[in-house]
Amino acid sequence: MKKLLICILTVLTVNGYAQLKPVSYKDGNQKLNGFSMSPSKSGMKKAGILILPAWKGIDNHSKKVAEELSKLGYYAFVADIYGEGNYPVDAKSAGEKSGYYKKNFQEYQQRIKVAMEELIKAGADASRIVVIGYCFGGTGALEAARANFPVRGVVSFHGGLGKEASRTANAITQKVLVLHGADDPSVPPAQVQAFQQEMRDAKADWQMIYYANAVHAFTEPEAGNDNAKGAAYNELAAKRSWEHMKLFLTEILAN
Repeated sequence: MKKLLICILTVLTVNGYAQLKPVSYKDGNQKLNGFSMSPSKSGMKKAGILILPAWKGIDNHSKKVAEELSKLGYYAFVADIYGEGNYPVDAKSAGEKSGYYKKNFQEYQQRIKVAMEELIKAGADASRIVVIGYCFGGTGALEAARANFPVRGVVSFHGGLGKEASRTANAITQKVLVLHGADDPSVPPAQVQAFQQEMRDAKADWQMIYYANAVHAFTEPEAGNDNAKGAAYNELAAKRSWEHMKLFLTEILAN
């Protein structure tokens, strides 16, 4: 029994902080596979951060984000949007699958909702939740606000900002932070302008920060460093956006 306990503790803690825990959950009959992370130290705040991955689904970057948030004292949960048997195998299928959820936004919102429930089950305070997302996940973070989910705020990292003009514009009470590459070709100026007008019409408390020389996916080290491809890592923009998110979290999660 003693050896078993030591093995369990070794799996759950490395270098003094908790490790990612695979979590199997469901949306109806669809099996989903997310990852949960507890704060690295006991006695820390019970706020929770839901992480929505980019278009290819759960990746190394989203898992690393969960680990870093754990070190800051937050519960974290990496959501599985696509579900078992539906994971993209390449860029083409990722585009098709993410496009489906952008069009069928209510299904996207539902997948976010069930993931948020898992975050709360893991121990996060239901009254102190924030949704963050990257690329496709950034769009999802905005959808959480548009759906009026009971969260303190949402953060979009280089996410798509658009929504169909025919959709009803609801009031947005959640705080909104958009971290955006100034040269992102995936989000044309017209989409930016429409989003900003949406925020004004929704009477939202919103912020949008632009990063110079940054294109799409600027937080993703695996995106390479060639801006000409339209998606590339920008170390300075990645660091600055992380610090801006931390400041935002500190502000909106204060008791």
